[in-house]
Amino acid sequence: MIATRPAEGAGTAAEEDRTGMTTDADPTVPDLPVIELVRPLPGFPTHARFALVRLDDDGVLCALRSLDDPDLRFLVVPPHAFFPDYAPVIDDATAAELGVTTAEDVLLLSILTAGESLVSTTANLLAPLLVNTRTQRARQVVLDDPALSTTTPLVA
Repeated sequence: MIATRPAEGAGTAAEEDRTGMTTDADPTVPDLPVIELVRPLPGFPTHARFALVRLDDDGVLCALRSLDDPDLRFLVVPPHAFFPDYAPVIDDATAAELGVTTAEDVLLLSILTAGESLVSTTANLLAPLLVNTRTQRARQVVLDDPALSTTTPLVA
């Protein structure tokens, strides 16, 4: 099971799974080649190949662009940049499907629903996108946590 806990301490950037593995929790998104979804996103059954494109200089706001349909893109962010206490637990079957063996292999992204302003923009924390940065295989996972929402305000 890959389990994360929120970053500890002011100014530190550490994530740890329950086996004691530590990973860099830098909120910026790494450069990745083509991302291959092992299961399509709901509503988009024929779209499996995406590119992650940085949209800001900080590398936080990104577009997940379909390589199969140039008009299809999703706005995504690493959730820890906005929700430092967000600590999803990923089951063993999902980790195995993506080929994840350590927490260091995972890039966690939240899909945004853009509002008219940043204040009305929401993040889907219930169903994050997990990307294995080593293999570039990805999957959206619906978490079993009733406290999480698909429409969490991005800013308070």
